[in-house]
Amino acid sequence: MHNNRSWSRKLFMICNFIFLAFISFLCLMPIIHILAISFSSGQAAAAGKVLLWPVEFTTAAYQNVFGKPEYLRAFWISIQRVIIGTTISMTLTIITAYPLSKDSRQFRLRTFYAWVFVFTILFSGGLIPTYTTIKSLGMIDTMWALVLPGGVAVFNVILLLNFYRSLPKELEESSRIDGAGHFKTLWKIYAPLSLPALATTGLFTMVGHWNSWFDGMLYMNHTENYPLQTFLQTVIVKLDFRFIKAENVELMLKLSDRTSRAAQIFVAAFPILIVYPFLQRFFIKGIVMGSVKE
Repeated sequence: MHNNRSWSRKLFMICNFIFLAFISFLCLMPIIHILAISFSSGQAAAAGKVLLWPVEFTTAAYQNVFGKPEYLRAFWISIQRVIIGTTISMTLTIITAYPLSKDSRQFRLRTFYAWVFVFTILFSGGLIPTYTTIKSLGMIDTMWALVLPGGVAVFNVILLLNFYRSLPKELEESSRIDGAGHFKTLWKIYAPLSLPALATTGLFTMVGHWNSWFDGMLYMNHTENYPLQTFLQTVIVKLDFRFIKAENVELMLKLSDRTSRAAQIFVAAFPILIVYPFLQRFFIKGIVMGSVKE
C-alpha cells in the first residue's frame, strides 16, 4: 500500500512538473521569439523564417539602438524619469492614502476628498488645458513636465488606502499610546507594514513611466530632451530619418521593420524584467499576518 502511494506520488510529481514546464514555456515563448527576431537579419525576419532561434545572426538592430549617443542620452533620461517620477509618485501616494484610510470620525472631510479623487478618474481637463497649464508653469522641455502631471495615481491611492484599512487598528492605537503622532505612525508603522502594497504600486508606477512616450512628444520641443520611448517611437516606428546620420544609413539598410520593432520591444521590457524578480517576493509574502498578539 505504501509503495503504491509512493509510485502514485512520484507519477503525480512527474506529470505536474511536465505540465508546469509546458505552461512556463508557453509564457516564455513570445519573449524568446521577439529576442530571436531582434538578433536575426532583416531579410530572414521579413521572410518569416525566424521562430525561436536567430537566423543569420546579427546585432545590427541593437547597434542601431545603442550605438549612437542620441540613444544613450534618451536611455539616461528615461532612467532619470523612472527614479524621480517613482519617488515623487510613491511619496504623494503614501501621504494621500493615509488620511483617506481613516473613518469619518477621525477625518470629517474624508468622503468629500475621496469623491474629488474619484471625479478625476472619470473626468479630466483635456489635452489642450493640460498643455496650457504645463506651459504657463514653465515646465516645457523639463523633466518636471514628465513626472509631475501624473504624480498622484488615483488607482494606486485606492489600492494603498484599502491596504491601510486592512491593517489592525491596534497597531495605530499602540503607537498613539506610546506618544507617536500621525506622521511618525505613518512612516514607522504603516509604511514598513505596507511593503507588499508599496512594491505593487511602485512596479505599476515604474512601468508607466518607462513605457510612456506621448507626453515626451507633447511637452518636449527639442529631440535631445526626448525619453527613450519617445525617441524610439520617432526614429523606428515612424521611421523619421531626420535623426539618422549619413554614416548610419548602411546600418539601417540591414534592418527590417520587424527586427527594429523586436529590438525596441526587448530594450523597453528588459529593465522591467530585471526589476520584477526582486519585487515579486513582496507580492506573495504576507508580512502583516501574526504581527498582533492578543
